[in-house]
Amino acid sequence: MSTESREEILAFLRCHPPFKDMGAFALDALASALKPVTVADGGHILTPDDMPPDLYIISSGTVQVRQVGDVTLIDPPLYNLEVGQSFPLAATAARRPAINVYSAVGEVRCWRLASADFAALLLSSCEFNRFVLDHVAGLLHEARRQIEIQFGQRNADQQTMNAQLTVFVRPSVIRIAPSTPIAVAMETMVKSKVGSVIIADADGKPAGIFTQSDALRRVVIPGHAVTAPVAEVMTAPPATISSHATAYDAMLAMAMHRIRHLVIVDADGKLAGVVSERDLFAMQRIGLRNVRKVIEGAANMDELARAASDVRRLCLNMLAQGVNAEKLTQFISGLNDSLTRRVIELCLDHHDFDGLHWSWLAFGSEGRDEQTFSTDQDNGIIFACPGGSDCDALRQRFLAFAKDVNEGLARCGFPLCKGNIMASNPSWCLSQEEWRDCFSKWIRSGDPEALLNATIFFDFRPLFGDDALARELRQWLLSQTADSKMFLRFMAENAVKATPPLGMIRDFTFDNNADFPHTLDLKAFGTRPFVDAARIIALAHNIPHSSTVERLRSASAQQLLGGDDINAVIEGFFIIQQLRLRNQRAGTAPGGENRIDPDKLNELDRQMLKEAFKQAKRLQSRLQLEYRL
Repeated sequence: MSTESREEILAFLRCHPPFKDMGAFALDALASALKPVTVADGGHILTPDDMPPDLYIISSGTVQVRQVGDVTLIDPPLYNLEVGQSFPLAATAARRPAINVYSAVGEVRCWRLASADFAALLLSSCEFNRFVLDHVAGLLHEARRQIEIQFGQRNADQQTMNAQLTVFVRPSVIRIAPSTPIAVAMETMVKSKVGSVIIADADGKPAGIFTQSDALRRVVIPGHAVTAPVAEVMTAPPATISSHATAYDAMLAMAMHRIRHLVIVDADGKLAGVVSERDLFAMQRIGLRNVRKVIEGAANMDELARAASDVRRLCLNMLAQGVNAEKLTQFISGLNDSLTRRVIELCLDHHDFDGLHWSWLAFGSEGRDEQTFSTDQDNGIIFACPGGSDCDALRQRFLAFAKDVNEGLARCGFPLCKGNIMASNPSWCLSQEEWRDCFSKWIRSGDPEALLNATIFFDFRPLFGDDALARELRQWLLSQTADSKMFLRFMAENAVKATPPLGMIRDFTFDNNADFPHTLDLKAFGTRPFVDAARIIALAHNIPHSSTVERLRSASAQQLLGGDDINAVIEGFFIIQQLRLRNQRAGTAPGGENRIDPDKLNELDRQMLKEAFKQAKRLQSRLQLEYRL
């Protein structure tokens, strides 16, 4: 390539982003690596068959982007690209096939950057790296939004149709004897606003069904005497289905037999309910709320344990479908809350706390609404001790109850806490005054154990009972920590020790874990810096939220984070959360649930992980600046 042509390329690049913002060294290296390409009208510049895909920069003409598949000339293009634009950034960064066909409109001239040279440029130019990440992040956001919309409906249908009929259909059904006059049967249907009644014998076994359609065809049109028994005009025998059948089974049976009602029977053949075609269509529209209804309808621990298993399968499926980390962790935490509340409700059947004020508290990740697939129990109880009452005797009653709840949660897939941070531990089943005493000691002490306790217990949230007790404790805690500068400084010192594993020379640094060599701990050195920084900011500035993201957003709204781009910080947090969820879904060996080998990530994931770690370091830098560390 001649000197003149290089100067022409440089002049061109300096007119278009992101190249105009790149340093001279990186820009010169880019110009040296570009190769000219000319494509005639209608010709393909790039297709999904070109692997690995190179990057193209349009120097003249228009490039038309179409979907792959059976397209014709009358099909509208997705969009057009103009001079100065690049394609396909996301595919080139991830070294995967392009998903569209790029064709010339008229003669088109491009500069082609080979895939290998593209990878080198990512490493040498932070401006180009940022441009690619921002572009890909925008594409990922839109793609995930579309996936969530499509998956939400598809998953709602699947979950509803796979649920047992008894979960959704009320067992109460209008039943009459075979000798009941037709007029009474019709009058009963009108008054009860139902489309059918079941005719059952003395043993409770269904003998027939009488519907609005039967009334029209067999009574009204032929003029049948309404004083006759309903047995003369009922449909017999009725179409039945087992109470263990699913909604899908019911829909299939209705389609095969061309009927609109099915009588539900139990194992002994006795009447258990009725399901109509209208019921099934209504159930399909309920969506994911059905999952919570299954939980709330569980009559015992066995049913609840099965529901918990279904919840985990659902969440794993959602992750596989591409639902993003923020939505998924909220979903997991929300359903886990429902499971916990139902366990508590079932256990309360055997314990009497009438007249007492108490609340079940969640700590740690559950307290922050940030649970992943791998989570154990962190919980406690706060109770009000009425004047003149024996607090220790009251505590013993709550401990017996808490033991039942902790064991019930374990049956539902939440392992008992190895550190015994559970409500069944007398240390964490405390009165209002006792919790205040604990918090006061930790704030005054500042020793390592106190700091560790603060990172767990200060992220509390009420799940059941009297929420006012938890709100009052939160308000009191914030009034204490806002003025405890030394304690906050100790917490900040402890927080910045968890340095994100970014290297000065290599991409990442490793902690030499013997069991999982060449891996990064995405919890201890990934999400923890975000969580710790957000907690310290909240405690210092009277922010009542327990969630990391809500704490950061509130701090940003109060302009406590300076010029930091809060959206970039939060996106960095959820990039790491997404990798944690993916890793846990893959079934990593125990102890390695939060560890990942960066060499097994594609280039795009590696770059996004690096950017996420940089956002964590930015938060730590703010702590160091504020507390002069």
